[in-house]
Amino acid sequence: MLLVALGAAAAIASALGSGSRAALHGSLVNPLDENAALVSSAAGTAPTQAQCNAIGRRCFAPAAMANAYNYAGLHAAGHNGQGETIAVVDSFGANTIRQDLATFDTAFGLTPMCGEGNLPEDSSGNCASGAPGPHFNIITVQGDPEAKPTGQGNGGTGQEDKSGWDLEVALDVEWAHATAPLANIDLVTTPTAETLGVQGLQQMMNAEQQLIDTHQVDVISQSFGTGEGAFHNGSAAVNQLRQAFVDAQSHHVSVFASSGDGGTTNPMKEPVKNPDNIPYQSVGWPASDPLVTATGGTYLCVNAQTGLGVDNVSPPGGCHLWPGDREPGWVDSGGGYSIWFSRPAYQQTLPAGSSYVGSTPGAPGPNSQMRGVPDVAWESSATTGPLIYSGEAGGWFVIGGTSAASPQWAGVAALADEIAGRDLGFLNPALYAIGANPAQYAADFYDPTHNSNREPGSSIPGWPASTGWDAVTGLGTPNVANLIPDLIAHSS
Repeated sequence: MLLVALGAAAAIASALGSGSRAALHGSLVNPLDENAALVSSAAGTAPTQAQCNAIGRRCFAPAAMANAYNYAGLHAAGHNGQGETIAVVDSFGANTIRQDLATFDTAFGLTPMCGEGNLPEDSSGNCASGAPGPHFNIITVQGDPEAKPTGQGNGGTGQEDKSGWDLEVALDVEWAHATAPLANIDLVTTPTAETLGVQGLQQMMNAEQQLIDTHQVDVISQSFGTGEGAFHNGSAAVNQLRQAFVDAQSHHVSVFASSGDGGTTNPMKEPVKNPDNIPYQSVGWPASDPLVTATGGTYLCVNAQTGLGVDNVSPPGGCHLWPGDREPGWVDSGGGYSIWFSRPAYQQTLPAGSSYVGSTPGAPGPNSQMRGVPDVAWESSATTGPLIYSGEAGGWFVIGGTSAASPQWAGVAALADEIAGRDLGFLNPALYAIGANPAQYAADFYDPTHNSNREPGSSIPGWPASTGWDAVTGLGTPNVANLIPDLIAHSS
């Protein structure tokens, strides 16, 4: 499979008018509801809910999202992630991200960051050491890439088009900041598109490794991945890449990765312009790595103005199917079972009613008692998505994909670290310990039980959502204010 920016890739292609997803990150079949939608081109004012409803969507601003996942009270009490640093990892970066972040913050009344606004859109615009306020820095371990027009680079596939990353970068940066408003954010960029398998991943892992080993970050969010079956050298190739995660565990750095936006369908990595699909239910790496917290997706069917209650009447149609359900599983949430990694110890005990299977029909490898993906979930459908601003892309967008889940979970981890007064680090053992405690699980998670993750139009079956852990939404979505004290208690 070609490495793709999960969730945002098709969105960017649509928004920038550059054709299909193949024009940016390789071919990947995805449903329309994953795509971003331009809601307004007015820079100064965020779109209204009426504007979102008019295009069949509901859109979430930071205040509503904070209510939906119950961390607004933490912000009000002064817990905003201060002193923590979140790294979001993307190819290239974006040409307008500093100004985009300033526009987003102004529109929603968020704390401005040192490093946002009318500054050079590369590492030369970074904050001076000791400058006041949370810092937004662009980290270019391997140099600042120049933008290339679509159609140039990589034999005309457009994969080297820096502007193709604008919406992905805006989503990652703006919503990590919205979730943990006083945390520092490092946008970690690489000068090569995350394509062609090991080539692109190696540069990203090298960048992460350097930040981890030099103690520059507390939390990492990764909105990219490739199907495990796309690695021709199998787990041997991944073992050369995953040392960063081993080091992250020893340095108490929390690492998140989007689980994917094709349900159980993932493409091979060639041919570049029209790759075949992996012929069995598959998952992607790095989400499948047992040292990573994999984030799946839901539809968020609450009142979009307030973030409260249940609204099964307003658009989109995905919220009309299950009356009374605030968060059905998203039909394109990546999930299933690894072909490389065995079931980790922390997944041995799951909540009652869990649908763990541990094997995949027709898959290679041991194919018994394998690592289940994802671990947790967050809103991910672009039809019930967060608002982002990208000036180069044309304005305000509602966007989705499990790319939305990873940076927001990273923000939650930063809040937890700040409250604990220490880095909690690798979170999976604590998350599953909560899942194994019925009272804590009921208080700390919402458990989606509807839908399966069969990609619409794909012949590859999906896995069903269920009570407890499932291969669509993992343990479920967080009640953050309840979850954090238990995370701290269960983290050594």
